[in-house]
Amino acid sequence: MPITYENIAAGSTLEDVPVHRYDGKPTLLILGTGFASFSLLKQIDSEAYHVVVVSPRNYFLFTPLLHSSTVGTVEFRSIIEPVRRVRKDIGYFQAECTEIDPAHNLVTCKSVEGGRLFKIAYDFLVIGIGAVNNTYGIPGVTEHALFLKELPDARKIRQRIQTRFEQASVPGLTEAERRTMLSFVIVGGGPTGVEFAAELNDLIEHDIRKAFPSLFRLTSITLIESSSHILGAFDRNLAEYTLRLFERKNIRVIRGFAVTRVLKDVVVLHDGRLVPFGVLILSTGIGPTRLMRGLDFPKDKSQRILTDEELRVVGTKNIFAAGDCATIETKRLPATAQIAQQEGRFLAKRFNSLMKGKEIGGFHDRNMGLLAYIGSRRALLDLPKVKGKGFGAFLLWRSIYLTKLVSMRNKILVLMDWFKAMVFGRDMSNF
Repeated sequence: MPITYENIAAGSTLEDVPVHRYDGKPTLLILGTGFASFSLLKQIDSEAYHVVVVSPRNYFLFTPLLHSSTVGTVEFRSIIEPVRRVRKDIGYFQAECTEIDPAHNLVTCKSVEGGRLFKIAYDFLVIGIGAVNNTYGIPGVTEHALFLKELPDARKIRQRIQTRFEQASVPGLTEAERRTMLSFVIVGGGPTGVEFAAELNDLIEHDIRKAFPSLFRLTSITLIESSSHILGAFDRNLAEYTLRLFERKNIRVIRGFAVTRVLKDVVVLHDGRLVPFGVLILSTGIGPTRLMRGLDFPKDKSQRILTDEELRVVGTKNIFAAGDCATIETKRLPATAQIAQQEGRFLAKRFNSLMKGKEIGGFHDRNMGLLAYIGSRRALLDLPKVKGKGFGAFLLWRSIYLTKLVSMRNKILVLMDWFKAMVFGRDMSNF
C-alpha cells in the first residue's frame, strides 16, 4: 500500500517511505519551476549531473504577462511552457516537497495526485520554490478576495469578471445593486496591481462597452495603495504620469489608506471608510510558503532564506536557494523575475564549472530596469539610462517581453493573441 500522511497517522513512519537514489553521476535536485529554477534547468549540463525537478506545477509561467491573461489579451496556454518540453534528459516529479533533511541529503515529497510520499537523495539541492500571497493577517481576505500570482488565479479572475457582467444584466436589479456588482477593487499599487487595473480598463472601454452597452456607465475601478505613492520602485515622474492617466480614465486611486478588514462585499479602510466591491483583487506582496516556514535555515525578517554570495544557504555545503524565497545575507535582493532569472543562470554556470574544477566567484545582480503597462497602449520604461512613457514605450514593452518568452512556440502564440485581440476583440465567453 502506498505511504501517505494519512497512513503515517495510522501507524506507518517516515522511515518507511521509499528513497529514490541515482547512481553514476551527482544528483542535482531542483525544487520549483519558477524563473530561477527554469533558467537553471535550461542551461545545466545534464551530461555531468542527474537533473531532477520536483514541483507541483509541471510548467513554467511567464508571470510578466499574467495580468494580460485575466482579461483575454493573451490566452493562458500562450504564457506557459511545459517542463518536459524544455528538457527531455531530466527527471520530473509532479509533487510538493514537504521536508528537507540536510543531515542525510534527503527530501520528502508528496505527489499531487494521490498524496503518495517518497524521498529523493541528492548531492546538490537548489531551493527555488518561490513565495505565496501575503495577506498580512487582514481579516476576511482569504474568504472574499482573489489573488493574482498563479495561472489558476488568473482563470478565477477572468471567470469572475465575466460572471459579474452576466449577473448584472439580469432584469429586476436596482442600479445600486448593479453598481456594486460592477465595482472592481484592487488592493496594492505595485506593478501587478497597476497593470491589472490598466488591462481591466482596456477590457471595459473596448469590449464591455460593445457587449454590455447599458452596463458600461455603471462600471468602476478602484486602486487602493497603503503608502503615499503607487509604483514605489519606479521613477517618481513616471508614477505621477500614471496617476494622471488613470484620472483621465476614471480609475479611482486611493493612496495612504490601509485595508483593515474585508467583508462579503465591502472593504474597510483604516479611517473607517467603506469601499463596496463586486470583485476584489489583492496584490500586496509575497510571503513564505508552508515549506519555507518549517525549514530550519537562517532567514531574514521576511522569512526569506539567507545565502552567501554563491547562493549557498548559510551554514550548509551543498544546498542553494534562489528566486523569491531567498536573498543574499549581505545584500537584500529584490524579489523580481529578472533577479531570479539571473540567479538561475549563475547557478547553471557555477555547477557546470564545478565539474571542470573551475570557480566563477560570487553572484552579482544587474539592474535591467523596470517595465509596466498602464493601459490604452501606453507603458512605462524605467531603465538605468532611459526613462520613457507613452505609445513608444508600449511598443518597446511588447518587444522586450516578446524576446523574453522562453520558446518560439510562446512567441508565436502571444503574437497571435495580440493580433486577435486587436482585430476581433477579447473573448467574453463564460465557461
